[in-house]
Amino acid sequence: MNTKKNLWLVIGSFLVMVFSANTMVGQTFNVNSGASSLKVEGTSNIHDWELSAKELQGSIKVQMEDGQLVKLDQLQFAVVAESLKSGKGGMDKNTYKALDTDKHRRITYELSSVKNLDCTSKTSCKVTTNGVLTIAGTQKNVELIFDAKVAGDKITLSGDKKIKMTDFKVDPPTAMFGTITTGDEVNIKFQTVFTK
Repeated sequence: MNTKKNLWLVIGSFLVMVFSANTMVGQTFNVNSGASSLKVEGTSNIHDWELSAKELQGSIKVQMEDGQLVKLDQLQFAVVAESLKSGKGGMDKNTYKALDTDKHRRITYELSSVKNLDCTSKTSCKVTTNGVLTIAGTQKNVELIFDAKVAGDKITLSGDKKIKMTDFKVDPPTAMFGTITTGDEVNIKFQTVFTK
């Protein structure tokens, strides 16, 4: 009698484990470059300026439970440096020179750890992360905070990050024989769409 009871307990426990494992699913999403946007906003001694990235790459690996984001396992993101465009050829050329794009073709961010994942609803979370940002070959550990929104087979990450170019050994670009100088600090604004 006891053996039969124990057998049912084992079977019951196994079914609970299987069911629980099925509700939490690891999924990988890739950047949808056409639906995403990334802008670099800066200042100069004459006027503010902006660069828009035309080519984005990357992927995100998450754990989902009943359609809600519960864990962020991996995040890799890259901007093709020469896809940054201002609409002014001269400025673009100076930007590529400052970023040394002949040697360093991509600006990358790679997640190191998640410090906090705070979901205010089933579809919306605020995420605080640490990761490695690489610009012009120089790597820096940075804290990046962003909003994550889940909608079916789509995850959208949005936020912004202020950085100093000189922290990455990048000399702020100049133009017109040095009469136009750009500020050291820039703000990177992003809305990145990842799809299956």
